[in-house]
Amino acid sequence: MFLTKAVARQQFLEARGARHHAEGLLASVQQVLPAVYRIALYVSMGPEPQTGALIDWLLATQREVLLPILYADNDLGWGVAPGAADLVPGRLGLSEPPVDLGSGAIATADLVICPAVAVAYDGVRLGRGGGSYDRALARVRPGTPVWAAVYDTEVVDTLPSDSHDRPVDAALTPNRLIPLRTSGDD
Repeated sequence: MFLTKAVARQQFLEARGARHHAEGLLASVQQVLPAVYRIALYVSMGPEPQTGALIDWLLATQREVLLPILYADNDLGWGVAPGAADLVPGRLGLSEPPVDLGSGAIATADLVICPAVAVAYDGVRLGRGGGSYDRALARVRPGTPVWAAVYDTEVVDTLPSDSHDRPVDAALTPNRLIPLRTSGDD
């Protein structure tokens, strides 16, 4: 077990950085995507599970994709993806949609796929430490599925957590969707 979030985060990020190549999420999503219209997603960077092909496929199948816009206070706004080529540069080297619908737009999503560094079988999600997604996930409409995008090796038995951490319902890897047992389950 990891003693602190910082130690766990460092170990997972080091292992992820040593990957030979980042894998995409498209194939696994195509197998398990429920009948949803609006999906909140992220634009992958570096060795994160890749989302570029997934965004293009979702748009080609007439779905609407919400992508995050990072605010100066590390909170997230959301905008509709116009297409990968039409994204604009954002803070910290991120690519973002050109129009901000506000931080509450995530509440209109039918499915949320968020980035994570690791996730535990009890639904605890370990992010990068800025709290952006914990704040955003607090605005998700009750009953909306939330999937954390990780690699198979980043799904673990336990992770340290704090009271403000928001649990996720499943781990989405390039190979499969792994349902997680969250504290609200019987």
